[in-house]
Amino acid sequence: QVQLVESGGGLVQAGGSLRLSCVVSGITVTDRTVGWYRQAPGKERNLVAELRSKSDTFYDASVKGRFTISRDNPKNTVYLERNSLEPEDTGIFFCDTWQAGTGYWGQGTKVTVSL
Repeated sequence: QVQLVESGGGLVQAGGSLRLSCVVSGITVTDRTVGWYRQAPGKERNLVAELRSKSDTFYDASVKGRFTISRDNPKNTVYLERNSLEPEDTGIFFCDTWQAGTGYWGQGTKVTVSL
């Protein structure tokens, strides 16, 4: 059974940093596309960063230069390092991946950035 579990959220002041973790079980993250999404209050869920096979990455323009996505293959975990946080970065962060045509999501981790 494929499961994704996010952690690392919390309350942080603007300008601070947080590292989010997405622990994956049931499938390997090696060479697999894994994405991080943000859902701001009252808004739809949007992709902010994605790690693709062969370590190719995608970043939304709003986070480019501030967020870094990476993976630890032995730990089967994908991280999202978030620096220079802004109040606009507030939201619930979800990770997702695909296996055999089926998408899988974690339960999300909440991040609040205060002034």
